Amino acid sequence: IVTHTIAPVFDQASHVLILGTIPSPKSREAGFYYGHPQNRFWRVLAAVFSAPIPVTNDEKRSFLLARKIALWDVLSSCVIEGADDGSIRKPESNRIETILSAAPIRAVFTTGGAATNYYRRLCLPQTGVESIPLPSTSPANCRCHMDELIQKYRVILDYLKP
Repeated sequence: IVTHTIAPVFDQASHVLILGTIPSPKSREAGFYYGHPQNRFWRVLAAVFSAPIPVTNDEKRSFLLARKIALWDVLSSCVIEGADDGSIRKPESNRIETILSAAPIRAVFTTGGAATNYYRRLCLPQTGVESIPLPSTSPANCRCHMDELIQKYRVILDYLKP
């Protein structure tokens, strides 16, 4: 059983919430989200915002908060083999409403099919807020090229405008 140990990133100014499924073994080892060096999440966000790629956990946290982005995962625990979302069993959800009640979130985004499906099944009944699906930035998602990921993630900008 994998238990989520990374705190959510958000503050009272967060306007967008991005949710993955559950931290991968590399992310748990790094102590922060999207910690696998081949995961394209940080490169994609940096490109969307025309900013340098954050490297350290502190830089990543600052990057998100400065851009009014909250980051967490749909699941608080599950049985999973490595980082294979397809192997998930016994999923338990995080209390997403914790962030929704503390910040003026305008949109919830889910990264990848598993995050989207688990959000709809386990979280939507509590939150009442539909998620906007985005493609996974995982290296396993080789169907989606970097340029396409950047283009699709630009939708986030629509929810950050004043």
